[in-house]
Amino acid sequence: MKKTWLLLDHDHDVSIDQLSVGPEHVGGSAANYSVVKRTLRAGLSQGVDVVEIRNGDFRFTVVPTRGMGIRRASLGNLPLGWRSPVKGPVHPAFVRLWEPSGIGWLDGFDELVVRCGLENNGAPEFTPDGRLRYPLHGKIANTPAHKVELTIDGDSGEIVLSGTVDEARMFGCKLRLQTALSTRPGQSGLTITDTVTNLSAEPGEFELLYHINFGSPLAEPGSKVMLPVKRMAPRDAAALPDLAAWDTYGPETPGLPEAVFFFELAGDSAGRTQTLLHNAAGTQGVGLKFGTRQLPCFSLWKNRQAACDGYVTGLEPAVNFPNARSFEKRNGRVVGLGPGESRRFEVELEAYGDAAAVSAAAAAVAKLQRGVTPEISPKPLPEWS
Repeated sequence: MKKTWLLLDHDHDVSIDQLSVGPEHVGGSAANYSVVKRTLRAGLSQGVDVVEIRNGDFRFTVVPTRGMGIRRASLGNLPLGWRSPVKGPVHPAFVRLWEPSGIGWLDGFDELVVRCGLENNGAPEFTPDGRLRYPLHGKIANTPAHKVELTIDGDSGEIVLSGTVDEARMFGCKLRLQTALSTRPGQSGLTITDTVTNLSAEPGEFELLYHINFGSPLAEPGSKVMLPVKRMAPRDAAALPDLAAWDTYGPETPGLPEAVFFFELAGDSAGRTQTLLHNAAGTQGVGLKFGTRQLPCFSLWKNRQAACDGYVTGLEPAVNFPNARSFEKRNGRVVGLGPGESRRFEVELEAYGDAAAVSAAAAAVAKLQRGVTPEISPKPLPEWS
């Protein structure tokens, strides 16, 4: 037994401001879940749509107004996310993407999961005369979805929130992101399934990076990140002092520059890989699972500033590294799409609420590393950065 609600549809001028759904509205044997849709009204969040999904112990908040990003999540009393200086969620109308510095994207950055792309997803890029060509991390995260649907299976309890976001303009790229965010009772996480399609009659290109961000209590002094490494290199000179301890988190250090490391990760025979971030005690953690054939590039971002300035780490699977688009194009990491062609991506996020779950995830990462000798470069690789 399945039931579907249309929450938003630009083509038919449909927008539901408030909705609350539970088992009593669906029927079937599944229980202990809920979905609440709200429209925020205060401050920079004026007009922002949010959808709060709870499958039992796990809950997360989706922001259709911000490209179907995920702002926060939690497993019981374990919060997933970080403390941003930005008081969000920020409506895209207040984000100055095209300010001359190129980093206006940061005006709205406070999500747990934010997609970067689709035309570009890396550092800002400028024309020879100094004009901004591509802003930091692209436009998709600040583009509202134009269609959103909620589907609940009353027997299995599976909840699927689907959304469609277009990044298109005349004489430019014409790309569509279709996403399905799914979870079910008893699952300690969610699955993101995205499809990027070229809507044009002409060949197109895209970049895509999943900027997945964690602060306290998972990123703290002594926390560890486990990755099954095939190759790794620091992005730039700022990361070199942290190279020997790339997998360990230090204390808040005001004024310390961010450190970024680029990776090629090992996977199983099907190309599946996984990562783990856990607190210093090893009693709580979070992991990502994805396909290295879909998302062959991985970035680890460590921002070691004070908590009030955004102490945070990013685990970032992607089709490319987050450099200037022209650099990624020269190195063959901008993805081509024929007319009407699509590419599909899947990322699983799983929270670990106790030491046993963290230990099992660590064993799974160690198994992927087994038999693979990491190649650690002591300096940036010219083909990577």
